[in-house]
Amino acid sequence: MTSFAVVITSYNYRDFVGTAVDSALAQTRAAAQVIVVDDGSRDGSAELLRERYGNDPRVTLVCGENGGQLVAFQRGVARATADVICFLDADDRWEADYLSRLGELYDDRRDVDFVFSDMQLFGDENRWMGYSERTQDLGHTAICTYMLMHWYGAPTSALSMRALWARRTLELPEELSHTWRLSADNCLVFGASVLGARKYYLRTGAVHYRIHGNNGWWGKQTATSIYLNRFRSRCLIEIYARNIGLDTRSVDNAKHEFRTKPEPSWREARRYARLVRMRRGSWLGNLNRALAILGPVWWRGIRGGHRLTEDE
Repeated sequence: MTSFAVVITSYNYRDFVGTAVDSALAQTRAAAQVIVVDDGSRDGSAELLRERYGNDPRVTLVCGENGGQLVAFQRGVARATADVICFLDADDRWEADYLSRLGELYDDRRDVDFVFSDMQLFGDENRWMGYSERTQDLGHTAICTYMLMHWYGAPTSALSMRALWARRTLELPEELSHTWRLSADNCLVFGASVLGARKYYLRTGAVHYRIHGNNGWWGKQTATSIYLNRFRSRCLIEIYARNIGLDTRSVDNAKHEFRTKPEPSWREARRYARLVRMRRGSWLGNLNRALAILGPVWWRGIRGGHRLTEDE
């Protein structure tokens, strides 16, 4: 049976971190480890954690100097010995069946390396947010991520991956710790894709993502922040790609990557049709390759007797 380690990272979230830890401890399928990393908080978080969990054998406390989110991830993962590592932000929480839902998938599908979930926003916003309306086996995603920078993932609290992949994604140059003091979930998401993990999107309805203060980033983006995020992400992707020798010639294998997806959505088919048209070669040959990708997905929708939507 797959074992789980939960890595909870916290910085100045004294008011929330206890709820996050308690939700990890309350899982119907118990985690083998709950690792709480306090990243040099100045609001009394470390003292609270020691008081509440210092004598709890289920909890490993890691308290150190402030290094940012990437460093906190690295510290937590370094202490993990379980098969799969799940990440949880200190201001979020899980429903009690979250690890049970993940466990069923990881137990049954040894080929799946990385699973992410949908989320229910709460606090200043209340709505559902997810990658798709339906659960999807996304197969391999390296070429699409490298060429198009597509983000096959979710915010931190909805991410999990086999321990090997967590360690590989976090093997980054020390100087990047400053760049990714925030939003280091990009390292987990982009790294796992580019390095070759097989990804799966599982709708669980069990991840609750708290919106408070300035963390509702999608509604507060500016032209500058969008540019900087894409620039930094592009540089990050290139680091992973160089480590495995991936370059633009990989687009020649885009159709093969697409075939690793058992039931791709129409949106995914269109994405890969765009990819194959980026190949060097005749436009007619590339068009035929694009149609070969789109055709089966379109026909599957017709046979199903309904109009295709983006998630189908």
